[in-house]
Amino acid sequence: MVTAPPVAQATGITKRFGPTVALHDAGITIRPGETHALVGRNGAGKSTLVSVLTGLQAPDEGSVTFGGRPAPRLAERDAWRQRVACVYQKSTIIPQLTVAENLFLNRHGRGRGGLISWRTVRDRAREVLRTWSVDVDVRTLAGELDIEQRQFVEIARALSFGARFIILDEPTAQLDGAAINRLFARIRDLQQQGITFLFISHHLQEVYEICDTVTVFRDARHILTAPVAELPRAELVAAMTGEGAAKGGGPSRRPVAAGSPTVLAMEGSAVEGAYHDVSFRIRGGEIVGLAGAAGSGRTEVAETVVGLRAADTGTVRIAGVRPRPGSVPAALRAGVGFVPQDRHQQGLVPEMSIADNGTLTIPERLGPRGLIDGRRRDAYARSMIEKLAIKTPGPQLPVSGLSGGNQQKVVMARAMANDPKLLVLINPTAGVDVRSKEFLLGKVEEIAESGTGVLIASDELDDLRTCDRVLVMFQGRVVAEKAGDWHDHELVAAMEGVDLDV
Repeated sequence: MVTAPPVAQATGITKRFGPTVALHDAGITIRPGETHALVGRNGAGKSTLVSVLTGLQAPDEGSVTFGGRPAPRLAERDAWRQRVACVYQKSTIIPQLTVAENLFLNRHGRGRGGLISWRTVRDRAREVLRTWSVDVDVRTLAGELDIEQRQFVEIARALSFGARFIILDEPTAQLDGAAINRLFARIRDLQQQGITFLFISHHLQEVYEICDTVTVFRDARHILTAPVAELPRAELVAAMTGEGAAKGGGPSRRPVAAGSPTVLAMEGSAVEGAYHDVSFRIRGGEIVGLAGAAGSGRTEVAETVVGLRAADTGTVRIAGVRPRPGSVPAALRAGVGFVPQDRHQQGLVPEMSIADNGTLTIPERLGPRGLIDGRRRDAYARSMIEKLAIKTPGPQLPVSGLSGGNQQKVVMARAMANDPKLLVLINPTAGVDVRSKEFLLGKVEEIAESGTGVLIASDELDDLRTCDRVLVMFQGRVVAEKAGDWHDHELVAAMEGVDLDV
């Protein structure tokens, strides 16, 4: 019997971005008609592989084939669309255009005089949606569709180019349980019609529900490929974390004093579409982790604490004070220090100096009646530079001239400037080198030793090792609490929604 060639195959793929090796001799083979899962922790190389498979990036080494034939040249975009399409977690649908306009964007076809026949466009759009069983009015503005409908429209658009291989990148991240079930039903229907899927997800229980085969990447390398039905969940988690998986480091710290005051009390808090019924407390001197994969709600909980979001229900108290919900200034006055998720978008004003960036939260300490004393500001900045070992010729250097690790130290300095009772950090070591990461986490421990409570919201295991305990979130709820001696395997499993006892 003649075996059909793989729908898609990547072999020996190596891709570097400067000194960073994003993929090293990695590969994947996807067979016709299957739903093939690609899983791995952040930084494993999944996104880079997708960019290679879709022709957005050329590999430095290795090859890609579709149906046994070499992939098109990167410039041949139409040829790529006929072979592969990707439906991303962040929608590429243009909300101001109708469904029909989105389906045939830049390929409307023209009638007499070169004018677009909108009637023909709408008729073609109806035919595409009917063929792939998508029940949406083609005249509807895409911005009026819900997330589930937009995904189905994007899948239909991909199929309309001729592709029969679809990459789904975190397709369930923003869907509720009922919508996920409908999506999975559509995937199974499309499989019966000869469509092949590459399914990328942080939720491992979904891999066992919908996928036939799973491939694991770790540290930019291919680790294993196996039939899902033959791979125990514990072995899948072990492949993602590595055989040398470590334990958390919380117990090595000085125990939190029994009489330490509560510096954070969140009770019954909820934000629609993000998280539900979250309650926990942090005492002075305690480091608490808030772990979870993308879409788990961990970031939104942390942003609620610091006033970037207002909860729909529930309360947040900082050191006994209930700041006005959704107000960052009120949270700062109550005693919060904050390191945001993205230092570039939320943490720094790039053309302002180190001194100005580091003192944005304490103008009242820098001079009377709102006036800033430059000497006082610079004196504070110099002490901050020394305390955090920021490599700079002086406090007047724009922060845009610093390395990523030193920029993050400036953000940390500003968070510490108001002597916070509670320090909240979201992905605090993202995009910094190993030495800067160790330094920053060591500084967090120092801050906790001084009596400040710390909340670290992150999916990076190294960020969480210093925690006294870790709360794990999954699909908007706190599903587990782990003491400081947790093991990588069990924490990752909880974050991915997997019960290792099953």
